[in-house]
Amino acid sequence: MELDRELISNGNPMERIVGFSRAVRVGPFISIGGTAPVDAKGNTVGIGDVAAQTRQCLEIIKAALEQAGSGLPHVVRTRVILTDIDNWKAAIDVRKDYFRDIRPVDTIMAIDRFVNPEWLVEIEADAVMDS
Repeated sequence: MELDRELISNGNPMERIVGFSRAVRVGPFISIGGTAPVDAKGNTVGIGDVAAQTRQCLEIIKAALEQAGSGLPHVVRTRVILTDIDNWKAAIDVRKDYFRDIRPVDTIMAIDRFVNPEWLVEIEADAVMDS
């Protein structure tokens, strides 16, 4: 069985430079890779504010899911990646605003740093198509 494959872009110039997509839909499954807290011009949103950065990441994810024909209610997994694990509560409080009733599985982890040191958080998500 061959499944359709759709690449979802949000116009980030790094997509072509690095060779990635904002999201990929294969059949009914959608994967969204590490989503950074940037605006349409690639500028960091909410420097020093993990809650603002988390919100920006989730808004980008929401838009990518909608572009793919799905939405936040169809998210089955999130991964919250932080540069400081002590920021977990501020990030999760924002995540909770988006997923309180959906309750996807989640992983929270910390790393040393991201490519851009202004970023305090990146978020990944997996979802399914709206049926």
